[in-house]
Amino acid sequence: MRIGIIGAGQLGQMLGFAARELGVECRFLDPSISPPARVCGEVVQRPFDDAAALAELARSCDVITYEFENVPVDALQQIEDQIPIYPPIDALRHAQDRLYEKQLFGKLGIPLPDYRAVDTPEDLAAAAEALALPIVIKTRRLGYDGKGQFVVRTSRDVDAAWKALGSQPLIAEQWVSFDYEVSAIGVRNVDGEVRSYALSRNRHQDGILRTSRSPIDAPVLTDKADGYLSTLMGHLDYVGVLALELFVSGDHLLANEFAPRVHNSGHWTIEGAVTSQFENHLRAVMNLPLGSTKNLGFAGMINLIGTIPDSARRLTDAHLHDYGKTPRPGRKLGHITVVADSAHSRDARVEKIDKTVT
Repeated sequence: MRIGIIGAGQLGQMLGFAARELGVECRFLDPSISPPARVCGEVVQRPFDDAAALAELARSCDVITYEFENVPVDALQQIEDQIPIYPPIDALRHAQDRLYEKQLFGKLGIPLPDYRAVDTPEDLAAAAEALALPIVIKTRRLGYDGKGQFVVRTSRDVDAAWKALGSQPLIAEQWVSFDYEVSAIGVRNVDGEVRSYALSRNRHQDGILRTSRSPIDAPVLTDKADGYLSTLMGHLDYVGVLALELFVSGDHLLANEFAPRVHNSGHWTIEGAVTSQFENHLRAVMNLPLGSTKNLGFAGMINLIGTIPDSARRLTDAHLHDYGKTPRPGRKLGHITVVADSAHSRDARVEKIDKTVT
């Protein structure tokens, strides 16, 4: 079997490695000259919306998936009658636009912060009054890792926010004073079999995920998150891995966003779960039985951003994943995972490593 993967970045690379273990071939589509996934499969070096390249991918593969959520929906619609595409295009459409995403959460009864669509300066002023400051202004499309966002703390910031972001459709979100953020990661195959991983507790730095730890001792939150995941995946007739990011406030969860793909906060599953998110994503799109999502101890993950210091390469009690990317400020170059026999031991190792690789 051959799987076509749109995108050949680090997520594509990790999917490719998992495919090798399953005896499955991957073929990638990516315009980059030397993307990470080149080490585990052929890369067709063409734009993501290249109609001829997508048609060829459809002809040469048995199923198509993708490693990021900004794949042009219109381009995929041109080949959807030729080959199965998972996750489904409708999930991609909702995840690409924060307004559609939030409307979907509301429709499904998944709690979320209050929000307003913003298309004009007047809309922004009205949102600031209705939601009460501070509020967060975000682009509806294409923002990630803290990009495309502006925090409006005072009335003087309203004009500045519009000048910074107002050339495109926006959304204003109620400010949430949350305790921490978690990711709920689930997987569903074509036949509707569903499994969920333990919640990951996330910490961000400069808008970019820095560390994730799983599991956490929060059975009430886990039950709620699993319910939201199941509802979301069932409604979308979802196939593949889905990550739902949630704000935690006491015993309450508020949805932030979802990603229709394997996710950075689930990288710990490679060493820390019986079946990684990458293998289970492939199993799902091929409609194989899903693997166990149980933890193998207490896992932690540290992102390596901008550089991979020598100290990271000298670690003996952790696993280094080097994506083979050219260093650049703010760029995710790799990650480190640890697996321990207790939460205390894991947390101590994550904190120690985090300090040495900063």
